[in-house]
Amino acid sequence: MRWLKFNAVGAMGMMVHLGVLGLLVHVFKVHYLLATAISVETAILHNFVWHRRWTWVERSGGGPESIFNAVVRFNLTNGLVSLTSNLFSAYVLTGFWHLDPVLSNLLSLIPSSIVNFLLSDRVVFRLPVASPNQNET
Repeated sequence: MRWLKFNAVGAMGMMVHLGVLGLLVHVFKVHYLLATAISVETAILHNFVWHRRWTWVERSGGGPESIFNAVVRFNLTNGLVSLTSNLFSAYVLTGFWHLDPVLSNLLSLIPSSIVNFLLSDRVVFRLPVASPNQNET
């Protein structure tokens, strides 16, 4: 079930990412690499909120420090994977092969989604580790 939720959030994030990218590139004429970076980060923050509130809701307790740490972990894992794969794809597919930036970014989403699910499940929204003293009474 979590994999389905992850992909539903990812589909929404893809719409955010590609919508922002298309707007930046085609309407505001922002360079495709800068537009890619901005649109990826927008989708990353969007996805974090939805994953925290829905996909991994049972693991999302804690106060502001816990939320801050989780968003940093999310950016350092999912963000880094997404940003790297999208920028590389845009650089090669748009820069050399002259594909539309929206299409080149779309092509990079599938391979990175599997990596991002595993990173989210194991690193970002991980279960708290029980300390050895918790079992003592």
